[in-house]
Amino acid sequence: MASVFLQSIFHPSEIVALVQYKFFRPSPVNFIPPEQKAKIRCYEFLSQTSRSFDAVIRELDDDIRDAVCIFYLVLRGLDTIEDDMSIPIMKKEPLLRNFHEIIYKKGWTFNESGPDEKDRQLLVEFSIIIEEFLNLEKKFQNVIVEITNKMGNGMADYAKNASHQEYGILTNEDYDLYCHYVAGLVGNGLSCIFSASGLEKSELAKITEISNSMGLFLQKTNIIRDYSEDLSDNRRFWPKEIWSEYVDDLADLKKPGYEIKAINCLSTMVLNALQHIPDCLTYLNKLQNESIFRFCAIPQVMAIATLTLLFKNHNVYNSIVKIRKGETIKLILKCTNIYEIANVFRYYTRVIIKKNDPKDPNFMKISMACGKVEQWCQTNIPDIDSYHLSTPKGLDKNDNRLIFVVFIILAFTAYFLGYELNN
Repeated sequence: MASVFLQSIFHPSEIVALVQYKFFRPSPVNFIPPEQKAKIRCYEFLSQTSRSFDAVIRELDDDIRDAVCIFYLVLRGLDTIEDDMSIPIMKKEPLLRNFHEIIYKKGWTFNESGPDEKDRQLLVEFSIIIEEFLNLEKKFQNVIVEITNKMGNGMADYAKNASHQEYGILTNEDYDLYCHYVAGLVGNGLSCIFSASGLEKSELAKITEISNSMGLFLQKTNIIRDYSEDLSDNRRFWPKEIWSEYVDDLADLKKPGYEIKAINCLSTMVLNALQHIPDCLTYLNKLQNESIFRFCAIPQVMAIATLTLLFKNHNVYNSIVKIRKGETIKLILKCTNIYEIANVFRYYTRVIIKKNDPKDPNFMKISMACGKVEQWCQTNIPDIDSYHLSTPKGLDKNDNRLIFVVFIILAFTAYFLGYELNN
């Protein structure tokens, strides 16, 4: 815990956010009767496979929480099979294409994942996921099956394509299609679940293009961030159409002597992701349910903060670049309404503009992409400049108790740091 505070020591607002989140924010109460062992195990898997999604899913309304949880776990199982390079294509392809039928088979499990596959246990106990899937209302089952079918076939097409195996993704069109299959379809499916529940309007399920952009923005940010890790696993997701403008091989970007080309290539990748932001804001602006809004907004603000940190950052090529925990918590607490979210996007795109270099071949295009975010805010939220940014719920700016707690924590952090240095 002390290390988290140390990271934010020069960012007081993050310290305040950390304290509020830890001590003042009520935890969601999702009581599951002890006799419902399968459901309890599903939420344990959710926590193990993704702590970030676990937190936001648990805060959803009762009407959709279980459906979204099972939707996520089914797709995680599918993704685990797709990611596992130890499964031969002759075995993998039918599994991917038929996974939407497999989830109806009571008792089905899969024990052939590679020993290093981090989510292999999910497939070993997949019969539990199937049991809870079959307990969902039919309207939710139908959505999950439809999206699983589309995603599984898309993944199978990608896995079967020999050129993808050798070179990675080739064109920008391929890049968008791959991201659609693995992330855009998730956005489409969630919209259908939200609409089917009655918590959102039925029209939300029909705006597939902008819900697709929600997924693409997240996926493209992750692909940029994970360059080093993916390359070490012999996985290539940066499209050749982009990196071939700068180097002969994707791995050259991390080599000494290629620094300028690497930074310019990174800018092109960031530009490609920035184009989705107006759609993301449009989608968020259509949401009515508070828990759904937070569920959708939190990953988006994390993505723009991460993308901003990745921009012009050569560390991308040698490590996984992540935003500070304090910054993460501060952003979570801001996800209360579209005014706050729009201002978060404005803030980070303005940081990108400041970091933008006139010598960069994409200088003008990046400036224009950021300008479109500003334009969206001014057009869709005309009074945004006069909006008084709210303090996160439950926090009073003059709350002496909170100031006292922050002071104690800062004092403890300073003492702890001094103790470590002396020893």
